[in-house]
Amino acid sequence: MKKLRNMEEFAALSGISRPTVSKYFNDPESVRASTRARIEKALTRYDYRPNIFAVNQNRKLTKNVGIVVPYLADPFFAEIARNLEQRCITAGFRPTLYSAHGQPDVEVEILDDLRALKPAGVLLAPLGRASNRAAIARFIDDVPTIFFDNVLEDLEATFVGSNNPNLALQIVDYLCRSGEPPCFLEMATPANPNARRRRQAYIDAMAQVGERAQVVQIAGEGWHFEEIGRRFGGEAVAAGKFATNTVLCSNDRLAIGLLAACYEQGISVGLGADSAVRVAGQDDHPFSRYTCPALTTVAQDYDAISGKSVELLLNMIDGENPPGPPTLFDGKLVMRRSA
Repeated sequence: MKKLRNMEEFAALSGISRPTVSKYFNDPESVRASTRARIEKALTRYDYRPNIFAVNQNRKLTKNVGIVVPYLADPFFAEIARNLEQRCITAGFRPTLYSAHGQPDVEVEILDDLRALKPAGVLLAPLGRASNRAAIARFIDDVPTIFFDNVLEDLEATFVGSNNPNLALQIVDYLCRSGEPPCFLEMATPANPNARRRRQAYIDAMAQVGERAQVVQIAGEGWHFEEIGRRFGGEAVAAGKFATNTVLCSNDRLAIGLLAACYEQGISVGLGADSAVRVAGQDDHPFSRYTCPALTTVAQDYDAISGKSVELLLNMIDGENPPGPPTLFDGKLVMRRSA
């Protein structure tokens, strides 16, 4: 057994031309059966496997697909990225996952790295307000790209995500019917790209059910939402900033932090007569069912969003799908013990 460095060495030792070997690795059925047998016999003799990325670079259309999220440590993005990866693999593509870590310059560097891989397409959840719009605009002009979870509205691109007004109306209507109307808890300077849309969706939903919106903003920056909810949300509770006994958080991670703050202050959370506060969130975070009490929330449709995103990207790769209107999926109310 000899370790071979490249396809040229393998072709020379196997006695088969380099173009024929390359053709075999692109599609084994594209060479004659006798040639295929010789190549496969040589593969058992020599320690060689082609560099798939290098092979892809020589194709007019590669099988590489990039998946870019704002912050992979956020379990929501980890879960939806997992769904996207599996669907790309099933479709015969090779996904590569990237996290921008909440930093616009890293987001641009990722797009530059993707150009070098000549991707067939990219699934992109942009940072949003912080994104370098000019850099992203140049990228989507060159590479088939589908936005998911968040969209840069001034760019001409296809977007797949959640119907935030629907999510807000479902949870607001339920909370108003089952108890005091909810106040809305959010960060004053949110990192999450959908935060502003969710606040407006809450305000609109409260108007639809005939209640006055009450927004409470807290300090904190970055993506450590649980700690921000625990620390600054807890301070808001202690200071009596909530006009009702019901708090709807901008996302589940803030709500999880607020649950911890209530526990630390000896405040009971839940539905019972002995409970002082109700807490709800939005997203159906993978851990929300395991909090104590389990978190009432409204779920995004992970499967539908990931499935449609990949479907539209494959259509775009095949040249069948120019940028079109957004595809938005309704949420699903998940009633648990916290509210």
